[in-house]
Amino acid sequence: MTHDDVRAWFIGRLPDGIYAGPVELTADRDEIVIVGPLAAPDLPADLAPDAVVVALAARIKAHREDTRAARMAVAQEAEARFGRKVAWGARCGDREELFTTASVPVMTRLRMTERQVLDTLIDAGVARSRSEALAWCVRLVGKHQDEWITQLRAAMEDLVRVREAGPAA
Repeated sequence: MTHDDVRAWFIGRLPDGIYAGPVELTADRDEIVIVGPLAAPDLPADLAPDAVVVALAARIKAHREDTRAARMAVAQEAEARFGRKVAWGARCGDREELFTTASVPVMTRLRMTERQVLDTLIDAGVARSRSEALAWCVRLVGKHQDEWITQLRAAMEDLVRVREAGPAA
């Protein structure tokens, strides 16, 4: 199934009103993550910025608790259908939280100079382990190379569409 097929299934399957607008769906080989917008609480104009953060976090927490049964029913169907774990999240104002996302081990082989980078991050207190240091490096590359990675993903999606439109074997 294509990404659009998976997204369309969720759009059709999600109960009405579970989110205040269209959901964003991201997926890889292991997990599908659905994040939807919530209506912001009606906040007084004089509320301190820290208090606004508390209010938005409370709205997300309430949504998580109030929709748990409905989300889990959809997740069970999706996991059986797509063979991947499903995680959820919500966005309220400028705050976004993900609920119980998967942490998937990845095996890699590194040469000494690459291991030294990870060990330096550990020695500096940036990370507690090589695994955590490597995850930190991946997040940093993702943050600083976001535009390039976005272009690469778009090119890969175009390639999938071209292959699917090609002649049948």
